[in-house]
Amino acid sequence: MSLIHPTAIVDPSAVIAADVEIGPYSIIGPDVEIGAGTWIGPHVVITKLTTIGKGNKIFQFASIGEDCQDKKYAGEPTRLIIGDNNEIREGCSIHRGTVQDEGITRIGSNNLIMTTVHIAHDVVIGDNTIIASDASIAGHVKIGDWAIIGGASAIHQFCHIGPHSMCGGASYISKDIPAYVMVSGNPAESHSINAEGLKRRGFSADAISELRRAYKTVFRKGLRLDTAISELESGEVGEELSVFIKSLKGSGRGIIR
Repeated sequence: MSLIHPTAIVDPSAVIAADVEIGPYSIIGPDVEIGAGTWIGPHVVITKLTTIGKGNKIFQFASIGEDCQDKKYAGEPTRLIIGDNNEIREGCSIHRGTVQDEGITRIGSNNLIMTTVHIAHDVVIGDNTIIASDASIAGHVKIGDWAIIGGASAIHQFCHIGPHSMCGGASYISKDIPAYVMVSGNPAESHSINAEGLKRRGFSADAISELRRAYKTVFRKGLRLDTAISELESGEVGEELSVFIKSLKGSGRGIIR
């Protein structure tokens, strides 16, 4: 028995694993690859030039792999690559990349992308993130592993969202969020280290205390960022603190303070 509903339209060039389920009225376009165990709900459109890994669930009315909303885009054969075990909920839109960047929009594995989220061209998302409903992620944004983006938040193009960071609902993000930091508001402001999230993920009490001290150095002492980084590097730098410092040094737009 076929797992592809008879009303679905699948392009002959699409490569679909044998156990992929495709619901009623869904459309799978040319040069699409879908890995084993993936479920495609009804009325989903996967336009073209998209690779989807194993065990994903894509719900109704999602638009995946569409041409991007960038006036510089001139029909180049750019791609969207999605990893494994992601849940992409109703009405999401995820666009392919542009040749002005690497030409690829990338989404890792084990992510929860809630209803009507928009992910624009050239975005790179890591693993184990949560992006809540109605969030809008502009082009060229990078989101690290385990980050959480609150519902109805808007992230400006080229921003970097550090691993294990958290953005509160309805926030406007126009600068970078360092690793482990919680922000919220319009415009967003920093509040603290995401200590509760770190506890849930098994970070030690010592590591969290070290990050709290580092946060105070950067965000509460009134130091220039380069001076604060130098102070952090003057002592012993553990693995977690190293990630924090790397996210500070890698900021191209300045950090939210």
